[in-house]
Amino acid sequence: MPAGASVQVLRAAERTAVPWKNGGGITREVAVSPPGSAIGNFDWRVSIAEIAVAGPFSLFPLIDRSMAVLDGRLSLSIDGQAPLTLSRESAAVSFAGEVPVFAQPLGSAVTDLNVMSRRGRCSATLGRRAADARTVLRSAEGTRLIVARSDLTVYSGEGAIALAPLDALICTNDPLSIEARGAGAALFDLIAIHFSA
Repeated sequence: MPAGASVQVLRAAERTAVPWKNGGGITREVAVSPPGSAIGNFDWRVSIAEIAVAGPFSLFPLIDRSMAVLDGRLSLSIDGQAPLTLSRESAAVSFAGEVPVFAQPLGSAVTDLNVMSRRGRCSATLGRRAADARTVLRSAEGTRLIVARSDLTVYSGEGAIALAPLDALICTNDPLSIEARGAGAALFDLIAIHFSA
């Protein structure tokens, strides 16, 4: 984020698709801290992945993970437990990056939102929101990311910002308010990141 900036818009159209090592899908990085960090040394990372075929997730020791399905239906088995069936209506699921996870798309390819945070350095939460009226997010410590699931307008101290589906906005400290652009509810995922003391 540029020095002194409190809000930064991250457009979906500007993300680069990177194939998975196992060939089972692709990922697009939304944001990472510190900026430019490689996969092995980030504090936190947010990405959107497309899962094309069944297979295991990569292991990430000392990383806490949360994920939510954005499109499609996914069968997810975490650490040998009975599979969960996830869809865009499901709440986010969380798990440790070092446990085995197996994912299987149910039907067509699945798009999901992934949040990773390095244990001991920071923590992150991921929650889905749907609001029929303008929603106010009060000023809070730490970093917040909004990932749009529908056309939104976000109001901050810097004015009104239009977000299309899968566009994101990263914010520190500033209060925000969010409303739908057009008919229907304002749909978005809210990620909150806090560094350890």
